[in-house]
Amino acid sequence: MMERGQIVRLARGVAARHGLDGALVCAVCEQESDWNPWAIRYEPAFYGRYVQPMIANGALRDETEARARAFSWGLMQVMGQTARETGYDGHLAELCDPATGMEVGCRVLARKLADAGGDVERGLLSWNGGANALYPGQVLARRAKY
Repeated sequence: MMERGQIVRLARGVAARHGLDGALVCAVCEQESDWNPWAIRYEPAFYGRYVQPMIANGALRDETEARARAFSWGLMQVMGQTARETGYDGHLAELCDPATGMEVGCRVLARKLADAGGDVERGLLSWNGGANALYPGQVLARRAKY
């Protein structure tokens, strides 16, 4: 298992490849998983809102895949469905591998920030799904550590 220092260096490197602030990516990792690459969380409301309609219209038939898409995975807590939407076609549990999860997470975060016109607070709110209005401030308060 990688040590935190190694994961921080990985985060900075992947962030740089995606044109992201490494300190911001590190702050997201700390906020989302407290640097635990094995962190997972099932999101039943996400399942109901985004995954069940795909099952209902026949776009998704595999029950295990459907449930896995409603989990957030790894250091950056990337939703399985979000990973699929960005073209990730590996096993979703592989998002707990620091390099894999960081690559997908940084790709998603870069897109969220671009969609927000570079407004970091709006981009972070979108990353969090808008569920917690305090989220951007919480992440940004952690950024100074990195």
